[in-house]
Amino acid sequence: MPNFLLNRWHGYRSVWASLLMLVLVIVLSWFNWVVGLVALCAVAVFAAILVRSELAFRRELDEYIAGLSFRIRRVEEEAVSTLPFGLVLYDNKFAIEWHNRYIAGLFGRKTLVGSPLDECFNHFQEQYKKALDARKEASRDKSAIKEVRFELQHDARTLECIVLPDERLIYVQDVTEFAGLRDRYEDERLAIGVVLLDNFDEASQGMDDQLRASLIARVATRITDWAKTYRIYVRRLSSERYLLLLNRKSLRELEQSRFVILDEVREMTADLKVPLTLSIGVGFGTETISELGELAQSSLDMALGRGGDQAAVRAEQRLSFYGGKSNAIEKRTRVRARVIAHALRDLMLDSDQVLVMGHKVPDMDVIGACIGILKAADMYEVEAYIVLDGVNPSIERMMERINNDERLSVRLITPEEALSIITERTLMVVVDTHKASMTIEPKLVERARRVVVIDHHRRGEEFINDAVLVYLEPYASSACELVTELLQYIHDKVQFTTLEATSLLAGITLDTKHFALHTGSRTFEAAGFLRRNGADTVMVQQMMKEDLAEFIAKSDIMKQARIIHEHIALAVTDAGHQVSQMLIAQVADSLLNMNNVYASFVISERMDGLIGISARSMGKMNVQVVMERLGGGGHLTNAAVQLEGNIADAEARLLDILNQMNEEEGLFE
Repeated sequence: MPNFLLNRWHGYRSVWASLLMLVLVIVLSWFNWVVGLVALCAVAVFAAILVRSELAFRRELDEYIAGLSFRIRRVEEEAVSTLPFGLVLYDNKFAIEWHNRYIAGLFGRKTLVGSPLDECFNHFQEQYKKALDARKEASRDKSAIKEVRFELQHDARTLECIVLPDERLIYVQDVTEFAGLRDRYEDERLAIGVVLLDNFDEASQGMDDQLRASLIARVATRITDWAKTYRIYVRRLSSERYLLLLNRKSLRELEQSRFVILDEVREMTADLKVPLTLSIGVGFGTETISELGELAQSSLDMALGRGGDQAAVRAEQRLSFYGGKSNAIEKRTRVRARVIAHALRDLMLDSDQVLVMGHKVPDMDVIGACIGILKAADMYEVEAYIVLDGVNPSIERMMERINNDERLSVRLITPEEALSIITERTLMVVVDTHKASMTIEPKLVERARRVVVIDHHRRGEEFINDAVLVYLEPYASSACELVTELLQYIHDKVQFTTLEATSLLAGITLDTKHFALHTGSRTFEAAGFLRRNGADTVMVQQMMKEDLAEFIAKSDIMKQARIIHEHIALAVTDAGHQVSQMLIAQVADSLLNMNNVYASFVISERMDGLIGISARSMGKMNVQVVMERLGGGGHLTNAAVQLEGNIADAEARLLDILNQMNEEEGLFE
């Protein structure tokens, strides 16, 4: 029988029984009416009793159910009130409508109904919106977000809040103990570091063994004391290298101190002709010790590639730099130049052709270095080409002379032509940059099986990692200086034309500001070598001349300069006023000639619509770090960046970074 019929039968069983007996009475009356009458009376009495008992049963059942429902509701209320976590209902204005007893006990108040959530929980709405935005970014279906999790600090407790936006309901749980264990786990995670005396040979040159041993002992004592202060295990691997074992907590303290050991060692050895500097690489964030060691070594390589005297910390996906206030120490030995020259010669001989390319908007340093590599290939009869994409105003006069030279003009090709002729045996040489994204045609770097990088800029986070040969020397004045040194070792007898030698000298002259900045003894040696081999200094001046319109335009920008932070000159052009990148750089150079100016920044809109910022310094300020925070790069005394947006936003971002750096550690040494 179906369930609904059974329920109907049980609900009306007294009625059914009465009807059945009535049928029996009718049947009896058919045979004997007296017996039927008596049966009818009996049935009536029985039906009355049955109905009465049924009503009594129903009444008792209703009372039982009502009592049970009351008990259940009371237990529910008690259970909700005594849950070991909090429940909060809030309205659309983020005010508390109801909460359980846990919340009242948490805040030590009888009731919080009507109170704003921000009043009870510190910055609740701010944290909630941040967590909600993060969930929306991570979720493909932004309308299907059912809950949002985040943590808040209340007194000394850590509270986890789980918000159900649709129900306007908050679960609050005290996770202080779990957060403590989590923080302790994070603090005790292993990090590995490597410390290197990056210019020990230069600093100790000319010392006898006793003085060298004394210097090593002094530095080792200072490093050991520093390690004890920050609870670091230090192990000396050699006279110039130390191994560090530390945890995340100690690493965090080191970062807060900005790796003060860098300044301490430099100041301690300031009496030497060449102060001793350290480079530190730290790796953190992986679970295996072997990977940590690789991260530490790659971080050290990064610090050395940026000129040394700094610390590089690679923590998971973050790469941070500290220090880097001093110029890279010039290497007095040319062993590395000779080794690189021989390796480059072998690569050229094993190639079917050589393609040379520099950075976008090439300057004289790029063109001169490209011509130098072209000369090296010619000496071994290897076909070579220079990849150029148009001519910008900064190299017009140089390019006029190159285009009039029959031997050089036929070696200039466009990026499209280079892409059509590149093969698996093509050697791609990148000069004056180590970032693929900054080259004239990044696709060439991707397609080339063998890439050589020759650059003098401090190494940035982006790098052509799969290069077969890297000659990165931040101490050098220019790429032309590096190429000139290579040419002295790549062949026994190098014969330049006047234009070739002059182009290399022009690149050195440009980057050193006529040998006034960032020059070393090897810079003058390279210039002397070029001068002996036919470089024309008059032609260099003619290539670098500016016309009257350029001079007036530069003066107009300089008139808008102002002094900030006492020693920084900042010039910002008007919105919509477009100038060339070369002019922006020239103004930054000119501002350094002002008295009491240690650094200069020029902001203007470029011809391509981007906002260009050129930064220069006299060495007391690392402008590369400033430009890196904006997404650019360069050198300690010479850096730049290109931004999208408008002039006002670029100026505001630059000022914010300068203010932040001034508060952290000061802008100048």
